Amino acid sequence: MSTVAPKVRVARAAVFVVFALNGFLLSMWVVHIPAITDRTGVSKSTLGMFILLMAGAGIIGMRIAGPLADRLGSRTLVGAAAGIVSLAVLGPGLATGAITLAVALACFGFGNGALDVSMNTQAVHVERAYRRPIMGAFHALFSGGGLLGSLIGAATLRAGWDVRLTLTLASIVGLVVTFVVVPRLLRDARSDSEVPDESAVSAVTPARSKRNRKVLALAAIAFAMLLAEGVANDWSTLQMREHLGVAEATAALAFSAFSVTMTAGRFAADRLSGAVGRVAVVRYGNAMAALGIGLIIVSGWLPLSLLGWALAGLGLSGGIPQIFTAAGNLGSDRPATDMSRVVGLGYLGLLAGPAVIGWLTAVIPLTAAMSVPLVAVLLCSRYASVVAPQQR
Repeated sequence: MSTVAPKVRVARAAVFVVFALNGFLLSMWVVHIPAITDRTGVSKSTLGMFILLMAGAGIIGMRIAGPLADRLGSRTLVGAAAGIVSLAVLGPGLATGAITLAVALACFGFGNGALDVSMNTQAVHVERAYRRPIMGAFHALFSGGGLLGSLIGAATLRAGWDVRLTLTLASIVGLVVTFVVVPRLLRDARSDSEVPDESAVSAVTPARSKRNRKVLALAAIAFAMLLAEGVANDWSTLQMREHLGVAEATAALAFSAFSVTMTAGRFAADRLSGAVGRVAVVRYGNAMAALGIGLIIVSGWLPLSLLGWALAGLGLSGGIPQIFTAAGNLGSDRPATDMSRVVGLGYLGLLAGPAVIGWLTAVIPLTAAMSVPLVAVLLCSRYASVVAPQQR
């Protein structure tokens, strides 16, 4: 018989919904990018600069949300950030030119960054109350929400709906969902799992510098893992097309193989983490990802390349939830601030990976440039022990 309190079960369901909502709203923007660029008349190069602006605003939102969540509680910040994202998703649809689109994307990025930190902090509180790993499932629901949004967006575009109507409805859905689920989240509480009693607090406080080094180590491994994920997201299709000379439709199977195993792996990551521990999930998962990327580099055969991308997705799937769990359970009096640093640097990796590969392709073949994510995941496997639980 389960000993989990009913309110904790309700909170878990609420966090599931928040993660899915975040993925849904992000995908609604992404799927409408062509329609929005046509409406505003911005060029591809200008859109690229605006996406960087959106990313920069997201990082600012992360850095601001951390201290605010520590002061006001992650539940309050989830409500505020989800409300901002729900309203801001309408902005790109209403934009009529370059300036209004830039402002809209900056607001959307800021809200998304704040929501990323606050919802992961809340997820750590719920996971702690459950007393078993559940973080991976939250991240899987984010992917599921993104899939739902992309399907709905594609259907509305096919039906000829105006982008303003679709995004208005998405905004209303987001606001209603936020209003319903936020009161069901947990109030923040100190960890009693890894820093188990008040007598430990006096021993932990002088070790702030040691904890800061731990945060930096977790941020570094998050950067490396998300660098590899970003490369897969942006370059997998083109790598397969150039390396194997296949048609575009066939090359798209590379990203499909990666994303399917990534989502499936996140659903399985919690049970695996409970059985073998966080460190093993990160160490052997990244080793599997390294094997997959190695196959991608050397393979000249389509099925073997697809296997490589599938292994890469499966290997990377469980690591980030373990890192975020570790960041939220350092026994700190400012867990959301710690989380914001780890999430923020990880997000930089997600952006930096595709950019680095793009620069390298000017001097070496794309497949050879895949050695960058290969080295990144090998280092993550080597230093996986940084996610180990804090000891008394």
